[in-house]
Amino acid sequence: MKTILVIPARYKSTRFPGKPLIDLAGKSMIQRVFEQCAKVYPIEKIYVATEDERIVTHCENFGIQVILTSDNCLTGTDRIAEVALQIEADYYINVQGDEPVLNPDDITILINILKQINGTILNGYCDIANESDYKSVSVPKVVLRPDGRLLYMSRASIPGNKKNMFNFGYRQVCIYAFPKEALIAFKNMDIKTTFEAEEDIEILRFLEMGYEVQMIKMSKDSIPIDNPEDVEKVLERIGNVK
Repeated sequence: MKTILVIPARYKSTRFPGKPLIDLAGKSMIQRVFEQCAKVYPIEKIYVATEDERIVTHCENFGIQVILTSDNCLTGTDRIAEVALQIEADYYINVQGDEPVLNPDDITILINILKQINGTILNGYCDIANESDYKSVSVPKVVLRPDGRLLYMSRASIPGNKKNMFNFGYRQVCIYAFPKEALIAFKNMDIKTTFEAEEDIEILRFLEMGYEVQMIKMSKDSIPIDNPEDVEKVLERIGNVK
């Protein structure tokens, strides 16, 4: 089974323009994501996918393979699908470009599951550690079946209860694996589905199209940079690692 790893990196982010190139303790965010991936995955099979020449130039300066995609991709997953039309593989591992302190072991967990499951969409999740994350609309929350298949994902505080208290919950870890046919079908929709658009969570498009998504338990180490306020949390982690 042939796999490649793709890191989508959009310069024109609505909430945080230019964030793939922000400086995080002397390295760009996209460089840090690449380096974490390269700890467990062959660098010759890692690609950055972007719509912006500035990111292309930056990656080339650091010897990172980069693919220029169109400027009208609806989501990062649509960008991965464009890569799938250029590079042949059975599975496309997607690590989001805003995960500079992701745990490389989580990628290994995903790859090991791929050896057992063929043709299924995979996505990571972990326990929610605190009430702040549970209530944050920046954190996609996960509800799943006992066998790990995704029931729903939301920016709302789910699962909820009558006391409106945080008892437990799970959040998405933005590491995925997509079979090629699912990616192409996803892109061919050419429009966001109802709940995908409302929640701004692209994995929901697969659910609304009738695909199963198997959720994989991962570490709680990831700190995605969704907004400028998240930068300090990442810098604190980087400082602790050093």
